[in-house]
Amino acid sequence: MKNSFYEVKPVEGFRCSISVPGSKSITNRALIAGALARGKTLVKNVLFSDDTIYMIEALTTLGIPITVDKGRGTVEIEGKENTELMGKCFVGNAGTVMRFLPSFIAVKGGEVELHGEERMKERPIGELVDVLRQLGADISYPEREGYPPIRVKASGLKGGKISMKGSTSSQFISSVLLCAPYCKADVYLNIEEEPVSRPYIDITMGVMQDFGVEVENCLYRSFFIRAGQKYMGREYTVESDCSSASYFFAAAAIAGGDVTVENINPDSLQGDIRFVDIIEKMGAKVERGRDFIRVSAGKLKGISIDMNDIPDMAQTLAVISLFADGPTEIRNVFNLRLKETDRLRALTNELAKLGAEVEEKEDGLAIYPSSDYKAADIDTYNDHRMAMSFAIAGLKISGVRISNPGCVSKTFPGFFQELEKLYDF
Repeated sequence: MKNSFYEVKPVEGFRCSISVPGSKSITNRALIAGALARGKTLVKNVLFSDDTIYMIEALTTLGIPITVDKGRGTVEIEGKENTELMGKCFVGNAGTVMRFLPSFIAVKGGEVELHGEERMKERPIGELVDVLRQLGADISYPEREGYPPIRVKASGLKGGKISMKGSTSSQFISSVLLCAPYCKADVYLNIEEEPVSRPYIDITMGVMQDFGVEVENCLYRSFFIRAGQKYMGREYTVESDCSSASYFFAAAAIAGGDVTVENINPDSLQGDIRFVDIIEKMGAKVERGRDFIRVSAGKLKGISIDMNDIPDMAQTLAVISLFADGPTEIRNVFNLRLKETDRLRALTNELAKLGAEVEEKEDGLAIYPSSDYKAADIDTYNDHRMAMSFAIAGLKISGVRISNPGCVSKTFPGFFQELEKLYDF
């Protein structure tokens, strides 16, 4: 699929209902909790995408008994409390997997090497490694200091008082939190700087609580986790993914349509649910039900917004801003440069292809809409969110072709099939 293109056809006036898959973020957290838990865990509404499959394959390689039923959308995990882990795991470009597994391996004990694609070698992991070393793990870098691949060797973690910056990736904090209950002593985690993507920390603490573990959170600058708490195996249903829903909310907002996303929780802990608040502020019409959200078009205006808490929505907002009245400024998202690609640079390049004027800043973008957009082949940089967000631009601009459309398999394998529903009204 890497040399193929998907051409998006313009459409307007559609009215449809869309289904989105389970949350990747929640799925991978539930898999870790289930692998640590006492007894069996049945995870329902599992997202089967590249990132979650890498997690399932890695846990299986490490000896965790897992049964997958894709037809039913379930994964059954049998937690094993006293298993020493050994092996070598390939995690592709799945950031959650590369960042959650080191803590899991260290607290369980064993010796494991984690490696991934070439891009993974450019995604820093030193901040997490330093914290795990404070807790007693022996972790080394076979290639480049501070970056994957890494070798983890440990016989459990001691606990105690530890510190980390917390401003590079919330996944580092989540990794430590998920495994902290299994340290030999209580864990006091101090966060030295304002943490990025705080809603993902909320998701982590929510999953932990659902599996029976409490975390004391002091304004996201320190966390206390009492040792001796145990996750308990259970049936667990993964919420539908708010990030995946955002593309269809965006479609309705810009293309004069009306989209209802079903089985979505308007009060979700997933931070990306706030995307509907943002587009409502811009002028879209939003209706929230008990288990659905409906968005229809309105006259859009540009905004200036700090997106530090929900950086994964920046690409979708950047595309919507092409069709707003006035410029849009996206601020405080430096960590987008450390994702699947440098997303700020990628956005600058591809928005300019369409005819927008873009000012790239160190930690954000200013986007100035045009009255005359043009056809373009959009490079996706093997980044699922580039593919999905720019596909929405093609609903308004003729001749938009998305390169390597298969990269959406990272989080939403059925994205383009759902997009086709917009033409069936």
